[in-house]
Amino acid sequence: MNKGKAGKSGAWRFSVAPMMDWTDRHCRFFHRLMTRHARLYTEMVTAGAVIHGDRARLIGLSRAEHPVALQLGGADPAALAEAARIGEDFGYDEINLNVGCPSDRVQGGQFGACLMATPGLVADCVAAMKAAVHVPVTVKCRIGIDDQDPEESLDALADAAVAAGVDALTVHARKAWLKGLSPRENRDIPPLDYGRVFRLKARLPGLPIAINGGIRTLAEAEALLAPRGGVRLDGVMLGRAAYQDPHLLAAVDPVLFGVPAPVASLDEVIERFVPYIEAQLAAGVRLSAMTRHILGLYQAVPGARAFRRHLSVEAVKPGADVRVVRDALALVVSARGDHALRAVA
Repeated sequence: MNKGKAGKSGAWRFSVAPMMDWTDRHCRFFHRLMTRHARLYTEMVTAGAVIHGDRARLIGLSRAEHPVALQLGGADPAALAEAARIGEDFGYDEINLNVGCPSDRVQGGQFGACLMATPGLVADCVAAMKAAVHVPVTVKCRIGIDDQDPEESLDALADAAVAAGVDALTVHARKAWLKGLSPRENRDIPPLDYGRVFRLKARLPGLPIAINGGIRTLAEAEALLAPRGGVRLDGVMLGRAAYQDPHLLAAVDPVLFGVPAPVASLDEVIERFVPYIEAQLAAGVRLSAMTRHILGLYQAVPGARAFRRHLSVEAVKPGADVRVVRDALALVVSARGDHALRAVA
C-alpha cells in the first residue's frame, strides 16, 4: 500500500468533491473533524456572484477547513481572475475551474461542461487566474461531452490547460450529455471510463491528475491509486459517497495517509461538532442548516434510523438548539445498549 504524500501531487491524494447545495461551510467543517488531510472543495460559485454578491455568505470559510479549495464557475477570463484574487484573499488554498457541470444554468451561461468544447477558452481562463493568484489553479472536467470522442476531447482540454500553466487536473471519468440527460442522470448514466484517465496520465506524467466518478469506498479509492501498467494516478475524489456515508472519512487518514484519524469514534465527531453548532446558532444560523449534513454519520449501525428521524423532525422546529443533537446521539447510545463510543473503524 502506498501511503502518504509525495511531492506536489500529494496535495490531491484524496479530496471530497464540490457538490451544489451540499459542500457548504458547515459541511466542510463537519468533514474536517474526521480527516486532517483530505482536500475539501466549496460548492461551485460563479465568478459574478463572488465579485458582486454577499461574499461572506457565499465563500466564507473557517481556519479549521484547510486545506480547502474554491471552485469557480464562469467563462470570462477577466472575471474569473478577479474572483480568484478574491478567493485567495479569503484564504483558499486552491482555485478550481468547473469544466464539468452539465446543468441548465451553466449551459445558459456557456460555462461548466460546455467549456469542454472550447479548450482554447479554458486555457485563457486558466492563464488569467494563474496570473492573478499565487495559490494553485486547477481544473475539474469530464472526459468529453455529447458526441465528442473522449480520446480527442480530453487530450485537447488537458493540453490547453497544461500550456496555460494549470497545476492539476481532476477528471470525472464520464462524458456529460448536455441534451437529453438531467444533471442527476449525468452522474450515473454515461458509462465510466477509468482507463481513459490512466491513458491521459501516461501521456502527461508530469501533470498531477486525480480521478472522480462512481467511487463508493476507500477500497475502491485504493485500487484506483494503485499503478496500472506502470501508470499511477495522483489522487481520487469522492462525491456522494463521502457526503451520504460520511463516516468513511474517518478512515481516510490512516488508510490513505498512514497517520492516525483525528477522532477515535463517531460519537466524538458529534461532541466536537457541538461547539461549532453552538457558535453558529449564536450567529443566527438555523440548526437544520448544520444537522442536515450529519444525517448519514451512523449509517447501518444500531440507532441510525432513530438518529436521522429525530434530527429531521426536531432540527427544523423554531427555537431548535443543540439539545436536539445531544438527544439524537443519546438515541444511538441507547440502541447500542451501552455507553461506549462508536469506534471509527
